Amino acid sequence: MITGNEIRRTFLDYFNKNGHTVVDSSPLVPRNDPTLMFTNAGMVQFKNVFTGNETRPYSRAATSQKCVRAGGKHNDLENVGYTARHHTFFEMMGNFSFGDYFKDQAIELAWNLITKEYGVPEEKLLVTVYSEDEEAAALWRKIAGLSDDRIIRIPTSDNFWSMGETGPCGPCSEIFYDHGEHIFGGPPGSPDEDGDRFIEIWNLVFMQYEQLDKDNRINLPKPSIDTGMGLERITAVLQGKHDNYDVDLLRTIIEASAAETGVDPDGENAVSHRVIADHLRSTSFLIADGVLPSNEGRGYVLRRIMRRAMRHVYKLGSKDPTLYKLVPALTRIMGNAFPELSRAQSLITETLKLEEKRFGQTLDRGMRLLSEETDKLADKGTLNGEVAFKLYDTYGFPLDLTQDVLRGQGLSVDTAGFNAAMELQRAAARKAWTGSGDLATEKVWFELQERFGGTEFFGYDTETAESQVLAVLVDGKEVASAKAGDQVMIITNQTPFYGESGGQQGDHGLLFSADGDEIVIRDTQKKLGNLFVHIGEVSRGTVKVGQALEMKVDSVRRSALRGHHSATHLLHEALRRRLGTHVSQKGSLVAQERLRFDISQPRSLEPEDIAVVEAEVNERIRLNAEVTTRLMTPEEAIEEGAMALFGEKYGEEVRVVSMGGADSSTGSGFYSTELCGGTHVRRTGDIGFFKIVSEAALASGVRRIEAVTGQAALDYVSLQESQLAAAASVIKASPAELEARISSLMDERKRLERELTDARRKLAASGSGSSATDDVKEINGIKFAPRILDGALAKDLKPTADEMKKQLGSGVIVLIATNEGKASIVVAVTDDLTDRISAVELVRAGSAALGGQGGGGRADMAQAGGPDASKAPEAIKAIEALI
Repeated sequence: MITGNEIRRTFLDYFNKNGHTVVDSSPLVPRNDPTLMFTNAGMVQFKNVFTGNETRPYSRAATSQKCVRAGGKHNDLENVGYTARHHTFFEMMGNFSFGDYFKDQAIELAWNLITKEYGVPEEKLLVTVYSEDEEAAALWRKIAGLSDDRIIRIPTSDNFWSMGETGPCGPCSEIFYDHGEHIFGGPPGSPDEDGDRFIEIWNLVFMQYEQLDKDNRINLPKPSIDTGMGLERITAVLQGKHDNYDVDLLRTIIEASAAETGVDPDGENAVSHRVIADHLRSTSFLIADGVLPSNEGRGYVLRRIMRRAMRHVYKLGSKDPTLYKLVPALTRIMGNAFPELSRAQSLITETLKLEEKRFGQTLDRGMRLLSEETDKLADKGTLNGEVAFKLYDTYGFPLDLTQDVLRGQGLSVDTAGFNAAMELQRAAARKAWTGSGDLATEKVWFELQERFGGTEFFGYDTETAESQVLAVLVDGKEVASAKAGDQVMIITNQTPFYGESGGQQGDHGLLFSADGDEIVIRDTQKKLGNLFVHIGEVSRGTVKVGQALEMKVDSVRRSALRGHHSATHLLHEALRRRLGTHVSQKGSLVAQERLRFDISQPRSLEPEDIAVVEAEVNERIRLNAEVTTRLMTPEEAIEEGAMALFGEKYGEEVRVVSMGGADSSTGSGFYSTELCGGTHVRRTGDIGFFKIVSEAALASGVRRIEAVTGQAALDYVSLQESQLAAAASVIKASPAELEARISSLMDERKRLERELTDARRKLAASGSGSSATDDVKEINGIKFAPRILDGALAKDLKPTADEMKKQLGSGVIVLIATNEGKASIVVAVTDDLTDRISAVELVRAGSAALGGQGGGGRADMAQAGGPDASKAPEAIKAIEALI
C-alpha cells in the first residue's frame, strides 16, 4: 500500500520535474495576512506574489502546506470526529503559476498526475467548471477526453474564487472522485450532492481577472494558477478508503491512542479516538510554530482544541495525562516531512502534559456540575446559559466544549444567555477597575484591552509580519488617523515587536504599507500585561485605523538584545558557581549596547573572580548548544531547578528557558534554567563573545556588573587594544613590554621622589644654606625659628621640623609651605618647653591669620592650613605674639 508520505513525495517530485520550485510549508501563523487566524490554504504564503506586492526568484512553485481551520469563518472544530473528512489540521498540496502557464497546462499537469503517476482509473473521475468558462470545458474534453456528461457546469460562486471584494479572482475547476454506488450521494450540482459518494479531491483556480469594484472586472495582464489537493483525501482514494481517518497518517495515531487507553479504536468510542488523533496533529503543529495556550487569540483557540481532545481522553476512561504520550507516534509518521516536529518535540510534550494536568484537576468537578444540570433537562432540552458560563469561568470549559459534550446527548446550550453572563462579568470588571499611575492614560489602555483583547506576540520566531491597526493615539487620545510628523502610539492585532519587560528594552523598527506610508518605531511598551504599544513617528504618508501594515523589527538591534539577554542567564549561573548560591538577581538591564546585572553579593569581586566567570561564560558560548524553551507552571519549573528572576510577576504558565548545554549538576540537566519571557538566541554560539567591563558597589550588599557581547564586546576589546598600543608608543615600548617598562619607570620615579624629598628637607632645614640655628630670634628666653618655604610640599614639613628640632636643641619652630596661593603650617615645640607652650595653640593662631580654621596635633607638633598664602608673614607674627 502506498503511504501518505509517499503520496506527498510523489506530488512534490512530479512538479519539481515539471519545472516547479518546491517551497517549504509556511508556518501556521501567517506572517503576511493579519486577517487570518491561521494559515488555512496553500496560497496564503503566496498572497503578496499574486497581488504583485512581492516577487520571488521563481514563477512556478509546489508545496504541501500545513493548514488549520479551527477559528473564524473557517471553523471545522465542531464537526471533527463525527464526519469522514472534517479536520482541524490537514495538508493542502498545490502547484502555483505566477504569470507563467495557465489553464491548458494546469489541466494537463493535474490529469497526468492523477491518472498516470497515481494510477487513479479515469472512469472514476469527473470535473466541474464555472458555467461561463467554456474555455476550461473545452480543454477538459481535449486533454482528458472527458465527455460532456462528466464535465459539470456550476453557475454559483462555489466555482468562482476571489481573494476579497476587490483584487484577483477567477473561475475554478474541481476534480471529483466517485467512491462507488454503494455509498449514498449524487454528483455535484445534483439534489443529492451532499452525499459522500462523489468527493472533491482537487481544486484548480484560474486567476484571470481583477475585481476593481462591485460592478467592474478587468483581465489580469499575467493570469496565474492556484491549486489545492487535500493530502488526506487523495490518500484515502489511493489507499482504497472512504474515510480520511482510515488512512495511515491518522490511523497510526488512532491506534496509539487505543493502545494507551486500552479502548477499541473502532467500537462505540471511535469518535473519541478520531478527535484525539486530529487534535493532536493541530495542537502539536501549532506549538511547533510558536503558538502556546493562553486565554486569548490564537493561544485560546489552541487551548480549546487541546481541552476538547482532553475531554475525549477523559471519556475513554483515562484519568491521567495521556495526550503527551502520543507525540512520538505523530513524530514518527510526520517528522521526516516536517522536521519542526522533531525539533519542538520536548516543548510539545511538556506543554501537553502541563495543560492536561491542569485541566484534569477541574474536569471532574465541571463534568459533575454538567451532569447534574443535564439530568434536569428533558430530551432535546437546552442548558441554561448561566450554567455554561459558570463552566467556562470557573472550570475552564470553552463554550464549544460544553456544546460538544451535550451534542452526544441531543442537547444544546442557550448561547444568548451565555453571552449575557459574559457581558455582566465585563461590566463588573469595568466598575471595579480604578487604574494606576496616570489615571487618564491608563484608562485608555484598559478600554483598548477590553475592546480588542491582548496583542498577540509572535516575535520569538520572527522579526517581520503583517498586522492590522486597531487603534492610533496622538497625545494619549484615540484618533482615526495620523499624518507625517505626528508622534503616535499604535496598537495592532499582532506583532513581532517585543514590549519592554523583565529588564529587556522594547524593540525598534519600521511599520509601512504598500502605498508608501511609514512609521518609525522608537520604543515598544507592554501595558496591562498583554497590550503592546508601538511608539514612534509617522515619517511618511499617514497611518489609520483598519490599515494593514508590514512590521519589521530592527534586526541588528534585536540580535544585540538577544545576545545580551542570553549572556545574562549564563552570567547569573557562572556567578553562582564561582561566588556561591547566595548570589541572586536584584535587577537587570538588557540594552543594545550592553547588559547590566545587579546581584546580591557582600564583597567586591576579585580580578581572579572576574577572570573565572568570563572564561566560564565564554566556554558555554563556544559549546554552541541549543537554547530550548518549554512551558510549565512556575511551581513545576522551580521544582525542576529553574531560577525565578527578581521583580518578575508570573502567571499560571511560564516560559522556561534552558541553555549552556547539558550539565548533570543541576536539577534541570542544563547549565542554566530560568523563568523568562524575553527573546533569546537560538544557540549560545550566536552570542559570539562575552566581556565584563566593570564591577562596582551599588548599595549595601549589592554589586553591579556591566558587560558586553558580540560586536559590542569586540568594539570594547578593540578600543582597549588601541589604548594599550598608544600607551606603549608613548614610552617607546611594545605592548608586550609595557608591564615591565612601567614597573621600571615606577621604581625610578620612587627613587627620584625620595632623593627630591631628602633634598627639600635639607634645604628647608638649612634655609639659604645655613644651619637651623641661624636667623633664630629669642622671645622671653625662648628660641624662635620661623621659615616661609615657597613651593614646598606639605608632606615634607613635619620631617623637616623634626630635623630642625635636633639642630636647635630647645625652642619653637614654625614652617609655612606656600603653593598655588594656599598655605600649610607646622609648629614644632621641643620637649623641654611643652609644659609651658602648646604647638596646637600656636598652629591655630597661625591658621587663623592664613584665613583657615582650627588645626590639630600634639603639644610638641601640630599642623594646619589656610587658603591665603600671602598672609604667611602675618601668621608668623601671630605665633610670635602668642609666645
